[in-house]
Amino acid sequence: MDDDEVSETAEPMAAKDLGIDWDSLGGDADGKAGIEVIQTLVKRLPNAPGVYRMMNAAGDVLYVGKARSLKKRVTNYAQGRGHTNRIGRMVRETAAMEFVVTRTETEALLLEANLIKRLRPRFNVLLRDDKSFPYILINGDHRAPGIYKHRGARSRKGEYFGPFASAGAVDRTINALQRAFLLRSCTDSFFENRSRPCLLFQIKRCSGPCTGEIDDEGYGELVSEAKDFLSGRSGRVKAEISTAMQEASESLDFERAAIYRDRLTALSHVQSHQGINPQSVEEADVFAIHHEGGQNCIEVFFFRTGQNWGNRAYFPKADPALEPAEVLGAFLAQFYDDKPCPRLLLLSHPVEDQALLAEALATRAGHRITISVPQRGEKKSLTDNALQNARQALGRRLAETSSQARLLAGLAETFSLARTPRRIEVYDNSHIMGTNAVGAMIVAGPEGFVKNQYRKFNIRSTDITPGDDFGMMREVMERRFSRLLKEHAMPDAADAGPVDEDDDAFPAWPDLILIDGGQGQMSAVRKILDELGIADRVTAIGVAKGVDRDAGRERFFVSGRESFTLPVRDPVLYFVQRLRDEAHRFAIGSHRARRKKELVRNPLDEIAGIGPGRKRALLHHFGTAKAVSRAGVEDLMQVDGISERVARLIYGHFHENG
Repeated sequence: MDDDEVSETAEPMAAKDLGIDWDSLGGDADGKAGIEVIQTLVKRLPNAPGVYRMMNAAGDVLYVGKARSLKKRVTNYAQGRGHTNRIGRMVRETAAMEFVVTRTETEALLLEANLIKRLRPRFNVLLRDDKSFPYILINGDHRAPGIYKHRGARSRKGEYFGPFASAGAVDRTINALQRAFLLRSCTDSFFENRSRPCLLFQIKRCSGPCTGEIDDEGYGELVSEAKDFLSGRSGRVKAEISTAMQEASESLDFERAAIYRDRLTALSHVQSHQGINPQSVEEADVFAIHHEGGQNCIEVFFFRTGQNWGNRAYFPKADPALEPAEVLGAFLAQFYDDKPCPRLLLLSHPVEDQALLAEALATRAGHRITISVPQRGEKKSLTDNALQNARQALGRRLAETSSQARLLAGLAETFSLARTPRRIEVYDNSHIMGTNAVGAMIVAGPEGFVKNQYRKFNIRSTDITPGDDFGMMREVMERRFSRLLKEHAMPDAADAGPVDEDDDAFPAWPDLILIDGGQGQMSAVRKILDELGIADRVTAIGVAKGVDRDAGRERFFVSGRESFTLPVRDPVLYFVQRLRDEAHRFAIGSHRARRKKELVRNPLDEIAGIGPGRKRALLHHFGTAKAVSRAGVEDLMQVDGISERVARLIYGHFHENG
């Protein structure tokens, strides 16, 4: 069942296509107690499997659940006794419910996971980090296949190997595989335009198929060896390379023997950095959960082709009263909602409805799936290792969260904020003599930097004098908060009271913005905030560099107060410096990326009607864009695909005054 099959507001026709009957039984229940609403609905519910949604008076979804029998499950809520504090709060806030009747409990489980990920109800276990996993791609649409990092839809022809736990794990593996198999990693356009081998060939990271340093047959053998290694046949590959090294040595071809030796070393490096490589587990994901301090950490290890392809820690949002096994079970259904599932899952704790979960995942994956809680042997060692990693990761997170909470509280006290900030935005600009100007925004909260909220702003205004930092900051502020006003209602000033601990949603509006600059930048910022009518809602603070730009002597500019400095060893000062440095790093990186893009821009890209094919043909014929610019119309017409009309278009582009 894909995400698009059951939408957030599924219509009867869409549900019918799935063999599901939609029955919305909620109504105008304002003023009724939650139990009364539920008791009214129970009478009309079928004794059939399905999914239910509990909503408050504002229409926000509080909880999504599945049931083997909707009538029996909802009846339990209607009894009003024996509930945990969490369930009690949820029932009291319920003003309406909606139901989907499914054919089987398996369908209900899949639909429940889908809706939880879409709606993110406050009382459900929520998978916070839901990035797609990276893969290694050896493409199959080129005579000399390359090796690449890939994330997202598998739209390109080729073979995919993974998943890997992180982009870093893929990068390290590709780097080592390049040394072992000498596969190219360049783009096809770069490959086609080479007249001599690039630097990677010189440092023995590529075999040079672009310029014929290796023939297609020899390169194909390297590609096959790389695929064999990534498919789990590493022993055979190493044996073949070792044999070839021995033969080269015996024939006194020591240079070739040294190449094989280096390749063997690179393969050993890959496997040594993969940690545990089990002998009896070909393909599996290993999950272990540790609960401490009211938080949960789930560590996931990925094993494919008998190799460890990395691990990742997740920190799902869940009620502290839930047992670890309950959290793990809810997590697994969401985890595989949009990811391929291996044939074996190894767990540290048995989960509820384990057989049902295996059946649901098998339905989605199209093959049999086994879920096991090993008690002995190598598989038990794998779950124990994952559990140890989960324990250590949660310990680090608890320490960091505690430290971050103290720093945020200290920040609120130092700058006399109405409450401890939950969202801090920091702004900076970067440019060289006004060129390729970029504004940057980084975001921090109770759990540190929130990188998926970072934003960059390519400065667009042509009225800004190059190098005018004040003008750039005005543009950034206007664009940022104009859009914020359109997309998110501005919270009332009364909302500056205590934070609801149950509200896990990260706020869209900042409690505090920090500007890297002094009084001039602050004047520009305050003017924009005044014009937008939000100056009273957003606290803005300027952070000016100290005397001689020394760290520790920063001066702070706050509305209604004289500028001031903080003691050199004040933890709040260190915290602000860290925020500012992160904004500076992000701004510099964004500026460099834009500048690099400008540097590699080809003049042919600016000509309307010249696509990749014609551009490639022109470069093949003339060698460089500069040579194209000097060519006459007759010369241009000699190129395949260039008609007289197109030739005159190209000539006219480069000779506007001719």
